[in-house]
Amino acid sequence: MTAAVVEHQRAGIRALAGRIGLLGGLSIALVVSLVFAAGHGQLDVPPSEVLGSVLHKLGLDLGPVPHHPQGENTLWQVRFPRVVMAALAGACLATAGALMQGVFGNPLAEPGVVGVSAGAAVAAATVIVFELTFAGTWTVAICAFIGGLLTTLLVYAMSRDGGRTEVVTLVLTGIAVNAVASAGLAFLMFLGDTQAREEIVFWQLGSLNGSRWEYVGVVAPMAAVGLGAALFLAPRLDLLALGDRAARHVGVDVERLRMTTIVVVAVLTAAAVAFCGIISFVGLVVPHLIRMVAGPGHRLLVPASALGGAVLLVLADLWARTLIAYADLPIGMLTALVGGPFFFWLIRRARRTAGGWA
Repeated sequence: MTAAVVEHQRAGIRALAGRIGLLGGLSIALVVSLVFAAGHGQLDVPPSEVLGSVLHKLGLDLGPVPHHPQGENTLWQVRFPRVVMAALAGACLATAGALMQGVFGNPLAEPGVVGVSAGAAVAAATVIVFELTFAGTWTVAICAFIGGLLTTLLVYAMSRDGGRTEVVTLVLTGIAVNAVASAGLAFLMFLGDTQAREEIVFWQLGSLNGSRWEYVGVVAPMAAVGLGAALFLAPRLDLLALGDRAARHVGVDVERLRMTTIVVVAVLTAAAVAFCGIISFVGLVVPHLIRMVAGPGHRLLVPASALGGAVLLVLADLWARTLIAYADLPIGMLTALVGGPFFFWLIRRARRTAGGWA
């Protein structure tokens, strides 16, 4: 066995260990953040009692249950649905961002930035104002998916020129789409009653307040389908990074891949937006942070982004409901406070590299 072969094997082992370490570390961080977030609030429940309550529900009496009389109800009726919804929404948004950046070949692509989230929110607000119930609990999610899909197709059609997506074109398209969506939301607020207006404002600001297991039951299947499809598409997105012509030479149907990815992005965005409203910049920040650590390969980038997005949104929601006592801040506002400056930095970075990847 030659020295080159041995070194290649060692490099492969190191790469595998790095992937396992990153995904394992993010998984542990997610579990810890879920337990901590579920126990922290106006009624604090120690982590040991949070875990004990979960194990008790599974039929295992291996830990203490909450000693407070309202501890169990607080965890299972309020906290757990909220933290699970935060994890699902964060995973969906971060994965959608990673897919959009891969399929557009552009570092600024993200559901909130380019208006996909706003388009899905307009469709959901239409359901609220006109009280549509053709699919029961799934009505909002289905309409959000349709709105997100149509918006993604519009962005895709308007931002490509000569087989590539320019940074300036993408940003301007996003500004236009968000402006039209804001006008649509304002018009729907005008048409709706007081309750509908309050719900639309909730959509615009983004919040996980009021999450229930019923909503989790709608979002979870959509998230599972979207995340599974994203993992399936990840290796092909690596080939797409070589350029359309090179990808076609190795057997990739480029247009079919792009259209399939767009549908997956719409599913993920609809799952995140359906009951949480517009939460921007998660899909922008998380994939870039993961890419700095793990490199551009989508085989690792997609699952790591899903885990990282879940951790980020769980902690952001914890901050939103505990930063000010007896107040629940809009989570979309907090993510924008972090994502806005990051977005400015990306624009400057993209300008230095003539609209491409650095």
